[in-house]
Amino acid sequence: MEDPFEAFYREHIGPVSRFVARRVDDPHLAADLTADIFVAVIESAHTYRPDRGSRTAWLYGVAHHVLAAEHRRARRESAVTRRVAGRRLLDAADVARIEERIDAEASARRVHQALSGVPDGTRRLLELVAVDGLPVAEAAAVLGMSAIAARVRLHRARRQIRALLTDEIALGGTTHEYA
Repeated sequence: MEDPFEAFYREHIGPVSRFVARRVDDPHLAADLTADIFVAVIESAHTYRPDRGSRTAWLYGVAHHVLAAEHRRARRESAVTRRVAGRRLLDAADVARIEERIDAEASARRVHQALSGVPDGTRRLLELVAVDGLPVAEAAAVLGMSAIAARVRLHRARRQIRALLTDEIALGGTTHEYA
């Protein structure tokens, strides 16, 4: 009989790896963050409340918090320290596999970067719905807002992005790369 956490891990490792690869372009950091997410899941499993959303939405919430913590840490440290701190050694096959995943998510990462003009909370909501495939209500729960507020924010964000893309097309930009 398979351990429940092992089953959960096997079911969610792919989506979590893709979630990280869309946000990080360093294979070592992507591997570390993916592992950190599942460690955080084990440590905070007691906080999961089924009445607040699905296990998947909760997992994305944990992943979001782990990535946010990493971004805060990275801003505080120098570039040299970041290269050496907390890295585990990866063999060539590990690096190749992670690089393939990062390459596969390159266009999604470009879209992620292009959305930098959208307010942070709204951008995270849009990513959870449009990129990670969560229903609006679950994405709202991950971010601690009501489903109604989430729908309003999504409507405004889509209108803003549509206007931005329309402006780029009118100016002869390379919007086709982000479509």
